[in-house]
Amino acid sequence: MTEGPGGAVEKALAVLDALAEHSRVTDLARATGLPKSTVHRVLQTLAEQGFALPDAHGNYLAGPKVLALAGRVLQRLDPARRARPALTGLQAGTGCAVHFAMLFGAELVYVDKVEADKPYRMASRIGMGLPLHCSAIGKAVLAALPEIELSALLGKLRLEARTPRTASTPAALRERLTGARSAGFAVDDEENEPGVRCVAAAVRDHTGAVIGGVSVSALVLEHRLAELTGHGPLVVRAAREVSTAFDWSTAL
Repeated sequence: MTEGPGGAVEKALAVLDALAEHSRVTDLARATGLPKSTVHRVLQTLAEQGFALPDAHGNYLAGPKVLALAGRVLQRLDPARRARPALTGLQAGTGCAVHFAMLFGAELVYVDKVEADKPYRMASRIGMGLPLHCSAIGKAVLAALPEIELSALLGKLRLEARTPRTASTPAALRERLTGARSAGFAVDDEENEPGVRCVAAAVRDHTGAVIGGVSVSALVLEHRLAELTGHGPLVVRAAREVSTAFDWSTAL
């Protein structure tokens, strides 16, 4: 087991972060590297403050204060407001669920989502992280990076095989990135989540730096691969519109 965080604040933040993926104390202890007794004490404190919520089985969920805080932050998040017109236009043009994710260091995070007019909802949510190596947005971002930045980032990634279709070696991933550059957009054909396909294009800021990406997503049972990739030009156009909202110019 790896050594857990040291200070009280670090321990609390580690447990709070792990609550996004786990609810059992045993799983939280494994994810954070902390003793179960420490995790339990931290959870009690978080629950007292409204940042964790115990259930009848002794498990914990993220509490109402986490959701309220996230909501207030996201309402003030300027990037989401700038991107929204292009996202709603893309959803109307494709009928698919649309996502906008931004790059924070070596992590991608959903900052906006426009649901499809369907009886189902995608499992994705604002504030949720997504992998760079097997998501469409992640591959669109990687494919758009300069080689020196790409090599540095690939050295940090854990190429987890999330499905049998995931490119889980550097060589396989680079091959797919080459395909994304050639097409102008990246495709996730059940590589991140079984039963779901996505198409994405990268978004840039005023300096020309890659800051995230826009995608459309649909269930495999509803859209054939050729049909979804046919939306590629619309996705690229929407990504350019978002980039323009960030003052990016193709003249850069």
